[in-house]
Amino acid sequence: MLAFLGLATVLLLLVLVMTKKATPVVALIAVPTFTAFIAGSGLKVGTFITNGIKTIAPTGVMFIFAILFFGILSDAGTFNPIINKILKVVGKNPAKITIGTAILAMIVHLDGSGAVTFLVTIPAMLPLYDALGMKRTVLATVTALAAGTMNIVPWGGPTLRAATALNVEITKLFNPVLIPMLSGIAFVLFVAYYLGNKEKKRLGNLETEDASFHEVTVDAEKEKLLRPRLFVFNILLIIAAIGVMISAKLPPQVVFMFAFCIALIVNYPKVSDQRARVDAHAKEALMMASVLFAAGAFTGIMKDSGMITAMSELMVSMIPQSLGKLIPLVTGIVSMPLSLIFDPDSYYFGVMPVIANAASQFGVDPVMVGRASILGQMTTGFPVSPLTAATFLLTGLTGVDFGEHQKNTIPWAFAGTIIMLIVALVMGVVAI
Repeated sequence: MLAFLGLATVLLLLVLVMTKKATPVVALIAVPTFTAFIAGSGLKVGTFITNGIKTIAPTGVMFIFAILFFGILSDAGTFNPIINKILKVVGKNPAKITIGTAILAMIVHLDGSGAVTFLVTIPAMLPLYDALGMKRTVLATVTALAAGTMNIVPWGGPTLRAATALNVEITKLFNPVLIPMLSGIAFVLFVAYYLGNKEKKRLGNLETEDASFHEVTVDAEKEKLLRPRLFVFNILLIIAAIGVMISAKLPPQVVFMFAFCIALIVNYPKVSDQRARVDAHAKEALMMASVLFAAGAFTGIMKDSGMITAMSELMVSMIPQSLGKLIPLVTGIVSMPLSLIFDPDSYYFGVMPVIANAASQFGVDPVMVGRASILGQMTTGFPVSPLTAATFLLTGLTGVDFGEHQKNTIPWAFAGTIIMLIVALVMGVVAI
């Protein structure tokens, strides 16, 4: 009963959001609450939601102050010289710009943090996309694919969890999938070129229209907000904030609270200007923060009601005896879609050990299940999952509708997993 209610919850959520029959906030709260009541949870739902919100609260606070921080720096014109420089390097060729976006996201994601990747890549590239009239959905998709593939790195969350759950050396789990991962990176670069080339055809040959176009222009009102003399200070502030966040000396939410205060006071000393800048970005910050907290409610209900555990048990029980040796293959195929159902902790510490144990009973090395899992579950799948806060950070920063992002990105993310799985199968990394 719980398993079917869990599957119904996820499917109904995806349908409502992707068909735009309900906003993400409403769907994330209402759908699991309704099914939890059917399951007999009653007023315990309130406790479930509270527990979920507690887990998401630090990310929600980080998001609010990150939006304000980068919004203020954008108002001050901090990113304009950077974008102008990029324009001079790549010109107005959308294909080069999308490839550059993918490479930037991959480099930044070497720290294994989706939030950091999106907080660095999107504010840097968004003005360039807007200046050329490129679709923001393309920016969201390319960044998501790059970050997702790079999330397989051994210090990334999924690989660490898989190694811990299977009690194996992380090198035994990751090293064999390095070449499949590189094939995934190559695929992402291909997709970036393909999407960029489509944008180039849609927009026309921009490079021949105006050879002098190499600068981001601003209107008179925005020009009053520019602080060109503070460019170096603002850049150093960004580097310092990201550096402290990566070093884990302070929690991310604390870093952005401090950074926001410094940026606001230094760039706009007058209290009236400070209020105006906060007001200018408050709506965006509040709207996306509400989605984050709604996602926390969804996760809390799904976990504490037992629906996630029940789904994992049902999944294993449905594996026929004759398909036992194909468990790693099946796991690899469904790994990316499972990101839409299971958060990383629930999958790697709850579902995967059960699958790995079942595989061992058929004479299959459990590590094969681990390798197949990290090719998609919360790697290529994390930037489209409603169970990860980083997904809403990505859509919030780009201003792209969550359902629209899923429709544009899920097919490419799934294709990336399948390509890596095929390479892994050919190499014997995932054996059948």
